[in-house]
Amino acid sequence: MTIDTATAQRQVLDAADELFYERGVQAVGMDAIRTASGVSLKRLYQLFPSKDTLVEAYLDRRDALWKSMLAEHLDAATEPRDRLLAVFDFLHDWFLQRDYRGCAFINSFGELGTVSPRVAELALQHKEGFRQALTELSKDAGAPDPERLADHLILLSEGAITRSAISGSADPALRAREAAVLLLDATLPVRQRALDQTTADEP
Repeated sequence: MTIDTATAQRQVLDAADELFYERGVQAVGMDAIRTASGVSLKRLYQLFPSKDTLVEAYLDRRDALWKSMLAEHLDAATEPRDRLLAVFDFLHDWFLQRDYRGCAFINSFGELGTVSPRVAELALQHKEGFRQALTELSKDAGAPDPERLADHLILLSEGAITRSAISGSADPALRAREAAVLLLDATLPVRQRALDQTTADEP
């Protein structure tokens, strides 16, 4: 039975996502994607004319998934300061996932960044998107220099991502959150900190 295009694409991307993320992009060939997806090699190349296009689709999908998971945690927080700290709660939950292997963009850039301008571009776009999100959250929290605060927070986040991938522990997210609390205490206006404390003390 011939499967429709949307189903075939989903099967291929499901296989690519699992294999690329677990083993690395360079270690996985199109034959392995064919076997894991159940889509013939001919159909596979009709959907994705080259491995490069499949890698791009894989990273695009990872970007959308990552943003969705982050947004879910941000939406659960109401106060501006809590929304900044929710970023680290998201990281902790992400690190606890059984298949966590670090950041797909850092991993792919490490493998292909010097030989694939497109992979390098997608990695930069993903990280800049994260930085912009942190900048907006910092503005909402009343930071006097939201871009600088975002730069500090993204360094904490990226360090936690790498440390967790290497150590196999979710604890780096907790340590990064503790450091973020100290940073916010030193950075946010006193009025905002007092408002946050008042809200936290309410029954």
